[in-house]
Amino acid sequence: MVYRMPRHVILIASVIMQMALGGVYAWSTFVPELRSGYGLTGWQAGLIFGSTIAVFTVTMLAAGRWLERVGPRPVALLGAVIYGAGYWVAGSSSGSWPWLWLGIGVVSGLGIGLGYVCPLTTCVRWYPERKGMVTGYAVAGFGGGAIVLAEVAEFLMEGGWSPLSVFRLLGVTLALVIAACALVLRFPDQAAARANPTSPPAPRVGPDTHFWILVVGMFTGTFGGLLAIGHLKPIALVAGLSSAAGALAVSAFAVGNALGRIAWGGLYDRLGYRVIPASLGFLAFSLLGLLDSGVAWRFIGAALVVGFGFGACFVVFAAEVAARYGVTQVARIYPKIFLAYGVAGITGPLAGGGLYDLTGAYLWPVVTASLITAVGAAATLRKRG
Repeated sequence: MVYRMPRHVILIASVIMQMALGGVYAWSTFVPELRSGYGLTGWQAGLIFGSTIAVFTVTMLAAGRWLERVGPRPVALLGAVIYGAGYWVAGSSSGSWPWLWLGIGVVSGLGIGLGYVCPLTTCVRWYPERKGMVTGYAVAGFGGGAIVLAEVAEFLMEGGWSPLSVFRLLGVTLALVIAACALVLRFPDQAAARANPTSPPAPRVGPDTHFWILVVGMFTGTFGGLLAIGHLKPIALVAGLSSAAGALAVSAFAVGNALGRIAWGGLYDRLGYRVIPASLGFLAFSLLGLLDSGVAWRFIGAALVVGFGFGACFVVFAAEVAARYGVTQVARIYPKIFLAYGVAGITGPLAGGGLYDLTGAYLWPVVTASLITAVGAAATLRKRG
């Protein structure tokens, strides 16, 4: 029987699933309450977030291979259960740091890694002629989900909920949302696949030169963006801006991140590979705007623009993998490139903090982020092979 599910329904389910998984970026919303109410230190809170990113990216490797064998639905369903269980463990921790770290940092990270690759891979197969656009929409959900979850969590905690109670609610709610979306996911059947043009099927690919160029581009772009977002509010405070302005800058970064994922995806469909060095160059230049931080509206605007450039990293590399190696290779190859994001998730914010401790200012952290991103732009400037 030929499968007749409209592909736009699959795209909508993919975006919603990514929004639920993207709650990881709302972690800082809970940190003040966890520090004041349960005695968490700054490094403990930071390690929880860093562990989530690291576990997420490593898990994608196994998830991509399993996905190719069984399809997206069972992988995403298991991700829903594990992701929700992680928040439930954290919510039942009584504020104990080891259990918070295990629940959010490890278990939920496993769930994100299982879930993230499923809508991404499924969408490029249903829309092989518009790889950049659908990848942009799918991962925009991940970038924008933090805005929704942060607002909901803030509302609940202001209403008297403890962060642990919010974690338990999220554990149940997010697991149900992701599971419902997972039931919609499915690869197109052979008839549907033949009806849409695809990139030529690729042979089994080893780590060729172009692969490593994409790894360098992914690392340098996410290094710069994560260093910025990891210190955005402190940069504002050191510059003499208010806490409210710093918080608004974080939200502006998130909005730019979500919008950038869609816009850069559309540009990739029109211009192809050349968008990769262009997006990295844009990000490198825009990071320097954070140094002009004496006026609140300019700093908030700079954060929005940096987020817009950062969003490209989660679209253009996935689209390039689909274009160069074939849409059927995305689940196998892209997670390996995405590991560079996991490395950047640890080294970028850590480098920013270390440079600030050494210099007492955020000039050199911001300049370093810009320079490293510029190196990525130069390295990817000429397509190899």
